[in-house]
Amino acid sequence: MSTVVILTTLLAALLHASWNAMAKGAADKHLSMAGVIIGHLPYAALGLFLAPAPDPAAYPYLLGSLVFHFGYQIFLINAYRLGDLTQVYPVARGIAPLIVAVVSVTLLNVVLGWPEVLAVVLIGTGLLSLGLVRGSGGARNPKAALVAAITGCFIAGYSLVDGLGARAAGTAVGFYSWAAIGNAVVFAVFLRLRKPGTLRRLFTPEGRFVLTVGGLASYIAYVLVVWGFTQAPIALVTALRETSIVFALFIGVVFMKERLDVFKLGSTFLTLIGAILLRFAR
Repeated sequence: MSTVVILTTLLAALLHASWNAMAKGAADKHLSMAGVIIGHLPYAALGLFLAPAPDPAAYPYLLGSLVFHFGYQIFLINAYRLGDLTQVYPVARGIAPLIVAVVSVTLLNVVLGWPEVLAVVLIGTGLLSLGLVRGSGGARNPKAALVAAITGCFIAGYSLVDGLGARAAGTAVGFYSWAAIGNAVVFAVFLRLRKPGTLRRLFTPEGRFVLTVGGLASYIAYVLVVWGFTQAPIALVTALRETSIVFALFIGVVFMKERLDVFKLGSTFLTLIGAILLRFAR
């Protein structure tokens, strides 16, 4: 992977961990998620203005993207309702690169060298092992881990679909901007039907903050990742993006007062070794 792709993906990881912490820390998780997703709209509209329209060959991928992103958002909300940031986030993000790597090699005929395979395995193992730690109350939380694992399957799904879709579209920004607008509409309809009143509260001080700050951070983070998908193997970009757990761990411990122990530090170190190995692979 080139240095530019690595740096932009790490920036995306930082932004992604930040808005996830915002979603976890909010009292109303549906409101925080709505703010992040619907907050994409002005930036996605700008992206449509600046980028070319996606090639029609990408339209099926856009539909698939809506399905996987919506599933991801619903399961993520429930996972954060059940568990700590430093438990839910690692499990959800750790499973994804392993699934993407297996699918890429077995179904998409992507060739990965042994250093790259090892890097992906180290990152995934380091993240997944964090799901074995005890929560802030001192107890294990298998239900939260299970929901987080399902969330990770949706992450793998949208990573593959968006990566292939952006390549077919011929424009990463144009593809994701259309996907972001569709996703915002779908989630708004869901809230209108299942959580009446949530959309109105987006215009309260709390809602406006998430709408502007969370929406911007999330949109930029994923546009950078989708662009990375067009520049390097999807499996490698996905694995590197999930090093956001390092940022999430820092945020969870320092700002949310979650527990830190030797096990978490060891798992994080394993993840970092994998990320460093990616830099020197090939």
